[in-house]
Parts: sequence; C-alpha cells; structure tokens
Amino acid sequence: MPNASDHILEMPISYRVWQAPFAEAKFAPVLAHNDLSAVRRVLDVGCGPGTNAAHFAGSDYVGIDLNPRYIEDAKRRHGRDFRVADATEFSVPEGERFDFILINSFLHHIPDEPTRDLLGNLRRALAPDGHIHVMELVLPPRPCMGRLLARLDRGDFARPLESWRELLGEHFDAVVFEPYPLGAAWSELTTLWHMVYFKGAGA
Repeated sequence: MPNASDHILEMPISYRVWQAPFAEAKFAPVLAHNDLSAVRRVLDVGCGPGTNAAHFAGSDYVGIDLNPRYIEDAKRRHGRDFRVADATEFSVPEGERFDFILINSFLHHIPDEPTRDLLGNLRRALAPDGHIHVMELVLPPRPCMGRLLARLDRGDFARPLESWRELLGEHFDAVVFEPYPLGAAWSELTTLWHMVYFKGAGA
C-alpha cells in the first residue's frame, strides 16, 4: 500500500528535488560508454518528469510515463515529445524503431513476467544497430545500507545482480554489464544504493 512518502514523490517538484543529488552520478555509466551526440532516436521508458531528457538535446526523443503530472511537468520544462502511457502496455507503432532505448530505475517496480513482456516489446522496437540501456537497483546479498534502502524503495522488485543479468539477457546480448555504487553527489565515501548499468544489443 502506498505510504505518505510515495504520494509526495508522485509530485514532480518533490521527485526532482529527491533525485537531484543522485541523477548525474546514476547516469554516469551511460555517458562513459556512449557518444550521445551520435544518437538518432530515443525512447525513454518510465521517464519521470524528464530526468534525463536534457542529455538528448540533439536527438529525436520520446518519453513515456504513467504519471500525468510528471508528463505535464516534463513537457513544460523540456518541450519534447512526452506521452502518458503505461510502459507495460505500451505498444510501439509498427515500423517505428529507436537506436537508443533507456530504462532508468523502472524495472524494479514490476514483477518478472511483466518485465519479460516489456523487454520483448522493446526488443522489437530496437533499431538493428541500436542498444537498450538499463540502470537498475541491485539487492545486495548481505545486510548493508544499500540492502536496507533497496527494501525501503517504492519499488518492490529490486533484484540480486545475477538475477538482473539473467533477466535482461533473455532478450538482449550484453555489451556492458557494470555494477556501480551510488551515493550523494557531495560524498564519494558513502554508498547508499547498489546499481547496475546494462547495455544490450538485440539477441
């Protein structure tokens, strides 16, 4: 059942303030492994209030999110193609392809089978030379701050590292599978969350 903090984070300004200390560090592996200036078409799945849209200023961009308040805020701030849509039911129009599909911390909100269905759908939307890029929350195997925070997250499906490898690998060939720590922007000493960046090509 959603709690008070969940409702607060449904508001765009609250979500953006919460994400601000971590957003760039979370996106850093994407920048390290890719030349975004070469990206043609982007599909940003679970885009929130346009958290990463500014990175794709030179690309054709489509962002989808279930929260209409996020989408309204994203349109106002970025002026891009943002659509209210349930990603688990979103069907990419026939013949429409993207060379860069981004999923930022969305899959740990949905169970395995809807995740598989979504990944299969996105595989069909991927251009032949394209890649999917996933940043996801890892559930550490041993008790630690990262495990506690993963359990407290709004998403109920943070997964162990190897579970992410297997789940994502069912639909995509791994080009990069890189675990990384995530903490506050002002401190490199405190790991608050354990993340993984996956770059995959069509299997």
